[in-house]
Amino acid sequence: MKIETKDEIVLAVLHKMDNRSLVGQEKYGATMMQEIVGQEKDLNRFLIDVQEELMDALLYIEAAKRCLADEVEEVMLNRINVEYDKVSPCSAHAFEEDDERMKVIAQNGNTGEHYEKTI
Repeated sequence: MKIETKDEIVLAVLHKMDNRSLVGQEKYGATMMQEIVGQEKDLNRFLIDVQEELMDALLYIEAAKRCLADEVEEVMLNRINVEYDKVSPCSAHAFEEDDERMKVIAQNGNTGEHYEKTI
């Protein structure tokens, strides 16, 4: 069989399939065609194999999703830490002052009676 494609992705997949076939032949002692011809496997057994492989694939997908969620969370935490590090000490102090002012307003109401009158 001559492979004519120049697509590197297709060639990489074909190479992986070829290697996987060699692993299977070593593990099971036969090619898939030999299993069919020798009637070592029937259609039902191949379908069971497909089901098992798909179930494994679902587990790999779920595990990958969890890894991705962990990575996204880590990136977001790093981004928050970087933004926090950008806050100057003077800005941080201003936030503290605003927080104290809000506590006073919450205690006294927002009528302005807690402010000194200046004329």
